[in-house]
Amino acid sequence: MRSISCTSQLLAAFASLSLAAAKPLSVLEARGHRHIKPKVFLIDMFPPEGAAWYGIPEFNLLAKNISVPGLSPLYPDVHCTEEGDVCQIVTGEAEINAANSMNALTFSGLFDFTKTYFMIAGIAGVSPKVATLGSVTFAKYAVSVELQYEFDAREIPANFTTGYVPQGSTDPIEYPQSIYGTEVFEVNDNLRQLAIGFAKTAVLNDSTAAMAYRANYASTSAYEAGSRGPSVVGCDAATSDVYFSGTLLSEAFENTTKLFTNGSGVYCTTAQEDTATLEALLRGAIANLTDFSRIIVMRTASDFDRPYAGESDTFNLFYANQGGFEPAIDNIYLAGIKVVEGILNEWESTFAKGIPATNYIGDIFGSLGGMPDFGPGSMFNDNPVKKRSPKGRNAARGYA
Repeated sequence: MRSISCTSQLLAAFASLSLAAAKPLSVLEARGHRHIKPKVFLIDMFPPEGAAWYGIPEFNLLAKNISVPGLSPLYPDVHCTEEGDVCQIVTGEAEINAANSMNALTFSGLFDFTKTYFMIAGIAGVSPKVATLGSVTFAKYAVSVELQYEFDAREIPANFTTGYVPQGSTDPIEYPQSIYGTEVFEVNDNLRQLAIGFAKTAVLNDSTAAMAYRANYASTSAYEAGSRGPSVVGCDAATSDVYFSGTLLSEAFENTTKLFTNGSGVYCTTAQEDTATLEALLRGAIANLTDFSRIIVMRTASDFDRPYAGESDTFNLFYANQGGFEPAIDNIYLAGIKVVEGILNEWESTFAKGIPATNYIGDIFGSLGGMPDFGPGSMFNDNPVKKRSPKGRNAARGYA
């Protein structure tokens, strides 16, 4: 079993890319390879996540490196295997970096992504109600919990349970009346279940520090999942550029996740970039450049979103040695490689033709066709965005 045990080693590995990697291809050189057709494309957000894939025995992601205009100035290259079957990007952290990097990649014209499986592969905070440090999660929904009105905690109205109110609404439990279109994304659940099955064959890493820290959550019955060892879990991702922590905020955004998904979303992980990445891939699908049914959202748990009983919010966020970062980074690879190998090994028999989605896939507008199974459906019947958007790949599944 391969293990990455030290953050400094990860950063050193990433810093040495300029020495270890092949010379990046220029734009003109890359256009000579415009028909690179990745079967799997890994999406990481910052160096430790990216370094988890370098130097592994299964494939050499540094064999071919392509400079793509519009990527992060810090991470300007896409890394690919020699054959181009597996590629990877580091987008940069936060929504603005993820959106710009993924949009530049999708519309670069340097790749054929029409049969590519994209896998977000990053770390995240986690709710002890659902999973624990080191766990590997696969989301069906990604929810922008930050798209709300906000009152300072000291000025919350007396009859409100939280200072967050959906936009266009006047009550925290009222569905948003002002819709941007990026509030919720839903991905292919059949593909998600296959990915979960592959990942469950992995032996996950843990740390003694994580074991000790999660034991503190055993005294609270609602946090039983947080007190157990790492596992593979199907649950959903909350996206916010604000790095929030604490029981009240976490419960507020748990409720937001349920509200925005019509009660079906299971709040689990907290991350910054997922909805931004999915929006870029959705715009690619509208242009028939990507297939939105071929997206996997995998997040491994590096820290708890709230303290255990008797611990302060500030200690949990700033000072506690939770011990989850290193196993979370390790498990990106340990679980992720099982998914990658599963897709590659069963390419001809299963994955080349695609995994039909039996659930709705897409955004809150129904931009790819069909009616979202979350939110008040009547809101979208006369939506001008939906009317002018191509039906895309949902039409092939019989959606109107």
